[in-house]
Amino acid sequence: MSQRVLTTESGAPVADNQNSATAGVGGPLLLQDQHLLEKLARFNRERIPERVVHARGSGAYGHFEVTDDVTGFTHADFLGEVGRRTEVFLRFSTVADSLGGADAVRDPRGFAVKFYTAEGNYDLVGNNTPVFFIKDPVKFPDFIHSQKRDPFTGRQEPDNVWDFWAHSPEATHQVTWLMGDRGIPASYRHMNGYGSHTYQWTNSRGEAFFVKYHFKTNQGVRCLSSAQAAELAGKNPNSHQTDLLQAIERGVHPSWTLYVQLMPAAEADGYRFNPFDLTKVWPHADYPLQRVGRLVLDRNPDNVFAEVEQAAFSPNNFVPGIGPSPDKMLQGRLFAYADAHRYRLGVNHTQLAVNAPRATTAENYGRDGLMASNPQGRYAKNYEPNSYDGPVETGRPLSAPLAVTGHTGTHAAPLHTKDDDFFQAGELYRLMSAEEKSRLVANIAGGLAQVSRDDVIEKNLAHFHAADPEYGRRVEEAVRALRED
Repeated sequence: MSQRVLTTESGAPVADNQNSATAGVGGPLLLQDQHLLEKLARFNRERIPERVVHARGSGAYGHFEVTDDVTGFTHADFLGEVGRRTEVFLRFSTVADSLGGADAVRDPRGFAVKFYTAEGNYDLVGNNTPVFFIKDPVKFPDFIHSQKRDPFTGRQEPDNVWDFWAHSPEATHQVTWLMGDRGIPASYRHMNGYGSHTYQWTNSRGEAFFVKYHFKTNQGVRCLSSAQAAELAGKNPNSHQTDLLQAIERGVHPSWTLYVQLMPAAEADGYRFNPFDLTKVWPHADYPLQRVGRLVLDRNPDNVFAEVEQAAFSPNNFVPGIGPSPDKMLQGRLFAYADAHRYRLGVNHTQLAVNAPRATTAENYGRDGLMASNPQGRYAKNYEPNSYDGPVETGRPLSAPLAVTGHTGTHAAPLHTKDDDFFQAGELYRLMSAEEKSRLVANIAGGLAQVSRDDVIEKNLAHFHAADPEYGRRVEEAVRALRED
């Protein structure tokens, strides 16, 4: 076999890859050394801006197989028959830390699935928790700023974290999740995933259902205590990435069973709390889990940067039979996710291999921009309608329309009969065992006791008291004990 020739990026052969061109022996370098300049320029650009959130990530390929008939609820093609398989890519991530952060930290985990369906890519972007800290996207930049590194100290500050939560009582439910036993997964394989938001399914008769997704791990849920996580993060910051990589390489393929909760659209207005509030769950007694299928990961990426860091997910990538709900956080993310990728990766990021459709072909009139390939040729027009056999609209909506009424304005979400920010946090607390409650209280107090302002501490304590009197009393006593030491 002949030896392959090293070339420049334009394909020209490289004569010397060990020595730069100089003005004589020992002289200064020459600007004309195209190979040197190209290598250095490319090296300087090997890193793109990291994600503001979900920067630290891992991913793998696999498939999703339908195991139960759900055609009565959605006409999505990839869910159209039992036994149908669809290729997927799943990206896991931590939320708050930077790309260089450790895996074993107390933080929500991203759980983003890209289904490469025959009707286009469907992105389901969620977390390992069924709820979130806020319910309106206008608060999202402020929330993330409070959780990220402080501009002055360069570290996450308890004053900032708890001050924001003090002014955001709706965060109490998610704080209870985060500070509880499931706040630090032992690995990506041993945690559940949730769509978190409420979405819409539409069947072939045009009937609409609101839906919540639950991916239940078949490996069993395993989590770390704060002490275990601190030790693991120090010994192996890449613990979750390594675990996922090695499991798949040795043929131990992690899997999740997908269940959904389905609410007929007509029931939403009269439900006892706002079903589109991201800080709340739907009780299973009201809307039981219904099995849909099985997701399996069986292939590692060949290049983490190209396939994990450049993977772009956006909840506005719907397919026929699936659409949005009035969930305000989802509505904001329909824009924000795609726009973040247009900034990070360029307007043509959807043409990258990990993001491009696989079971179909993208046909549109988008042209030019950074890294444009323009494969359409000289006769393809970049406008529509046209007389040249270009792609045309179908006239068939992807999902059922959402009813709207009233006046424009910055309205608070409509109140339902049982809406409040604390009841479900209290329900979660009361579900815990005595040992789980003790660890939850210790985790909250450990952070809250570091806050420098008494008024911020008092505001947070009031939230826990409102969720459950015992919950609030125990947190208050634990914080007082730590501050008196």
